[in-house]
Amino acid sequence: MKKINVVGAIVIKDDRILCAQRGETKTLAKLWEFPGGKIETGETPHEALARELREELAIDVEIASEKFEETSYFYDFGLVHLTTFICLMKEGRPQLTEHIKVKWLKPSDLDSLDWAPADIPAVKKLMKEM
Repeated sequence: MKKINVVGAIVIKDDRILCAQRGETKTLAKLWEFPGGKIETGETPHEALARELREELAIDVEIASEKFEETSYFYDFGLVHLTTFICLMKEGRPQLTEHIKVKWLKPSDLDSLDWAPADIPAVKKLMKEM
């Protein structure tokens, strides 16, 4: 089974969290996620997350040094190991290049979206702790 290491950003601005909806032609189409992506060879998780956010949303963030949540989920295409980090918005407004929609939600409202399975443990933890 293919193992895919990915990072996700829990971007916070004005006490709200950035949620991104996957494109219609993507794997896990139309599900919501914390934006991010695959860690490339030679990258640290922080480097990968900063790169992905610039590429996908044209934003810069301050990434917390410690991970927020780690989870693994078996999809039909492989085992995804997702590490999420709390991030504070620094610069830019999210631009839709890979996603079809973004929303800024209060932590208590996160369960109103249809999340990708690997993101659900972080969603539950955010709702409980924030």
